[in-house]
Amino acid sequence: MLNNNTYNLMMQLTVEHLSLWRIKNEYMKDAKKSPDSKKFWAKMLKDKEAHIRELKVLIKKELK
Repeated sequence: MLNNNTYNLMMQLTVEHLSLWRIKNEYMKDAKKSPDSKKFWAKMLKDKEAHIRELKVLIKKELK
């Protein structure tokens, strides 16, 4: 059985993945005519990818 912390980390990983998908597949397309918005979404995309990497490391540690 997972403890609350592990569950929370896994839930957040799911949220981050969904957000990353939306940025890649929707928000970047919608921002194609706005350089400032496109720049913002590109930064968010990198941030989300970093968060996902961190969460994966934490989850692996928690599951040991």
